[in-house]
Amino acid sequence: MTSVLVCIKRVVDSSGEVVLTDDGQAVDGRYAGFTMSNHEECAVELAVQVAAATGGRASVLTLGDADATEQLRSALAVGCTAATRIEADPSRFGPADVAREIAAVVRDHADAGEAHELVLLGNDAADSGDFQVGIRLAYELGWPVVNGVATVRVEDAPDGQSVVASGDGPDGHETYRVPLPAVVTVLEGGVEPRYPTVPGRMKAKKVHIEERTPTAEPAGPKRVRLLLPPPAPSNVQVLGKGPEAAPAVVDLLERLGVLAR
Repeated sequence: MTSVLVCIKRVVDSSGEVVLTDDGQAVDGRYAGFTMSNHEECAVELAVQVAAATGGRASVLTLGDADATEQLRSALAVGCTAATRIEADPSRFGPADVAREIAAVVRDHADAGEAHELVLLGNDAADSGDFQVGIRLAYELGWPVVNGVATVRVEDAPDGQSVVASGDGPDGHETYRVPLPAVVTVLEGGVEPRYPTVPGRMKAKKVHIEERTPTAEPAGPKRVRLLLPPPAPSNVQVLGKGPEAAPAVVDLLERLGVLAR
């Protein structure tokens, strides 16, 4: 039995145009809506799969205000069975602050007899681009960590359970085996996240969400500002107007291989 804790974050839906706040410290979500990142959706799916395969449980955690309950309910609707929300303004918390608060939850749950053997996170924050929380969390807990993998499974080993994590590295496909307990960060693409069903959503509404307060004042993100890359240049060729453009259109389709000469 493996107890998996998956950590998520309420972030701006970046499927449309990305707009920064006036101070350049965050992505402005007033007109875009909110979601969880693709990395974290895959992490939730892997958490549910590992829990089901081992007869364990999958729990979900977030640090955020009351609105972040929406993302917790989404994870509960697809198979997580417990949820924790650390009541805080995430913009005031840097990666080290977030890692410290997650570690405090892991320790408190262990003291209460509900220890987590595996913690999954998205590889990076979709809104701020932080790649640090997983490594900092592993350091806080003294656990091994594997970053940027696509698939995760738990196997029995002679000296206890281990997690097998695989993904594409700079030199090809890589597979790591580390003993539990461990921390793993997940990239999208290895699994297909499931969509919540109506019964799943109804069940998620009834789950009690554990609410906590931060253990310490945050040091802050220490971020100078976010920058948007310049838009990619595009070229437009006007083929003509009216019937006079027909020959040019035919030539273009032939060049593209749509029409045979």
